[in-house]
Amino acid sequence: MKASKDTQIKVDPTQYVLPSKEELRAKLSDMQFRVTQNAATETPFRNEFYDSKTEGIYVDVATGEPLFSSRDKYDSGCGWPSFTRPIDPAVIREKQDASHGMIRTEVNSRVGDSHLGHVFDDGPQSEGGLRYCINSAALRFIPLADLEKERSVLSR
Repeated sequence: MKASKDTQIKVDPTQYVLPSKEELRAKLSDMQFRVTQNAATETPFRNEFYDSKTEGIYVDVATGEPLFSSRDKYDSGCGWPSFTRPIDPAVIREKQDASHGMIRTEVNSRVGDSHLGHVFDDGPQSEGGLRYCINSAALRFIPLADLEKERSVLSR
């Protein structure tokens, strides 16, 4: 998706729509709904994308808005998919999370306000030092080979 680390992708938020809660309940699995709508966390090392190495992009499971590229994915050892950066910084919203007796930075998607996971400052320093620790249940993966076929989905 990204030509280089210097190329900045811009994602147009007007191309994506947040379905109603009723539509999301029908569309998403129970785990996807609990993670994205109720800030649940899936089990580490037992989720769909934590060890995937296939090239492509990850989109918000609720809206289809592109969020992360596999080119920015790395193995952090935490058991969830980890990324050094979003496709476009504007697709992520950060907010303070004081749950579970700690202070963390929660990351949500821009259009869907889906809970994605958290961002930490213990990522690879050579890539900016951030680790976006994301629940697989918040993501839908589109393999590079299917991007052209999925273009209509990506630009609703």
